[in-house]
Amino acid sequence: MATRLKWRQRPLRAQLERRDTLLETVRDVNATVDPQKVSSWLVHQARGWIPSPCWAVIAHDVNGMLVVMAEGGLTPALTPSLWAAGNWVMRHGVEFLSGDLARDSRVPQGAAGSAIALPLLCRQRTIGALVGLDALPSATPPVLGPALALSLRAMLEASAIALGNALELQKFEALSVTDDLTRLYNSRYLNQVLRRESKRASRNGRPLSLLFIDLDGFKQVNDNHGHQAGSKALVEASAIIRTSARETDISARFGGDEFAVVLPDTGGEGAAAVAQRIRDRIGSTRFLASDGLSIHLTASIGVATLPDVAASAEELLRVADVAMYRVKEAGKDGIHIAREAFAF
Repeated sequence: MATRLKWRQRPLRAQLERRDTLLETVRDVNATVDPQKVSSWLVHQARGWIPSPCWAVIAHDVNGMLVVMAEGGLTPALTPSLWAAGNWVMRHGVEFLSGDLARDSRVPQGAAGSAIALPLLCRQRTIGALVGLDALPSATPPVLGPALALSLRAMLEASAIALGNALELQKFEALSVTDDLTRLYNSRYLNQVLRRESKRASRNGRPLSLLFIDLDGFKQVNDNHGHQAGSKALVEASAIIRTSARETDISARFGGDEFAVVLPDTGGEGAAAVAQRIRDRIGSTRFLASDGLSIHLTASIGVATLPDVAASAEELLRVADVAMYRVKEAGKDGIHIAREAFAF
């Protein structure tokens, strides 16, 4: 890597200092508001700037987790080196160059090979890192000349601003469809998903199921322990619901202590299995145990499937809601599977 970087210094500097290069960069990175696409463009450019077996961009996602936004050539063997170099840059906000990561005291053990990691600075904040890796160590440390470093920083700043703007927009969009307390989707997004999925299911001839969930006895939590305890119990219940569903399912807080789970491509039998899993896990959980309490809650769950008992998103939601209330009327803590549409 050190040799390749040495031979690329002069032509790369000349390329980056051309006015049309900067204009093309600004145009290209602002052509999308997708953080992954901005990152992919940057990885593609970096592979042309400094040939290396692997280039990757890491940045914080909407949940604040540091993730790989885009990569080219990343292998499991190179992953420890990526995080070693990338995390160093995220902490220090300056370039990181190493000819032998295995001997570099700046990074933890487990990293190997050589690396060039460049900070992505947006409004004086490090939002990510562009990392180049080679599994082989270099005989000498790679070096960025002062002039080339300045040119790279100017070029990367334009990309970083575009990436930062795209990440902020993605975060804003996520917040607009997310319940503030539980971090599940909110009822507005639930309605959008139901309309979209019901049309897709009807078009493809596939089933679509919906679970409507109400927490039994939740009012007593608020009455006996206060609203703060109630809010914490809702967060714990939402985590159970989310982890009991599949990755392809959509979990939402409908309002208060009511939740819904949309199950695409799932018939009544599969939906009942998910409902039973949620009911069992809620019923066996000691809520607020971390606060020294042992609150017992149960769940009343209604299950409805399109096209069996509904032909539209609105009907599916109504039937699942009524099915849930049938459980309430029968004594709570159970599951009711709608076998036909409920008439009023």
